[in-house]
Amino acid sequence: MALTPRPSLKTLFTSEAKTARNRAAAGMFLSSGDAGIAEIVAGAGMDYLLIDAEHSPLSLESVQAQLRAIAAYDSIPVVRIPENNTTLIKQYLDLGAQSLIIPMIFTPDDARTAAAAVAYPPEGVRGIGSALARSGAWGRYPDYLTTARETITLTIQIETAEALENLDEILAVKGIDGIFIGPSDLSASMGYTGQQNHPDVVAAAKNVIAKATAAGLFAGVNAFNPDQAQDYVDAGADFVNVGADVALLARATEQLAAKWTTVETATTSY
Repeated sequence: MALTPRPSLKTLFTSEAKTARNRAAAGMFLSSGDAGIAEIVAGAGMDYLLIDAEHSPLSLESVQAQLRAIAAYDSIPVVRIPENNTTLIKQYLDLGAQSLIIPMIFTPDDARTAAAAVAYPPEGVRGIGSALARSGAWGRYPDYLTTARETITLTIQIETAEALENLDEILAVKGIDGIFIGPSDLSASMGYTGQQNHPDVVAAAKNVIAKATAAGLFAGVNAFNPDQAQDYVDAGADFVNVGADVALLARATEQLAAKWTTVETATTSY
């Protein structure tokens, strides 16, 4: 039976999709590593969900389980992999991740490495194993080898002062679809550790958004603070990452504990 690959992240940023949505795309991190939580969050209606394999204890198997949990819903699954490594990129693609974010891109050569890793020869260096993998539905996607790159979205992360210095050259690398800005690491690299909303950091992020847009790439940013997220949207960000499953759980349980473990509100009906 012939199948068709699901849409990847870049489909959110076609002119038709942007007109129909009439707003920036919104998504959040999945950091818990739990497929059940991924399924619960997928039903909430976010445009995309970002499975974070860089800062979370995720195995390839747990990432694949989350991809399967999300598959029944409209939210587009995205995976941020641990590092810019050709072998890792191949593995994440083969297990069915169609939208990848590659962290810590410092130079144009880093960007070229990532771009080559997501494409089959002669365009790139991705190893061929689609008949054995979820990516090609075990041989059920007709012409997968010749069309795979069209179904993949490659987003690279700009998050250091070095990347800012090399920004124009990085944006010119063929094969990059979009940019994701990481204000936490960017602020540290600029000498403002822990100050993601420092004016200099915000200005740098907005400059990346403007230059990426001018280069024909979509651009997004991580911003849990609602006012800061809206500020980036107003500056032209195509998408904003506005939360994380573990952060939502932490804050919600803190609120419950604050309400129900004080003397005034504690129940004694047990």
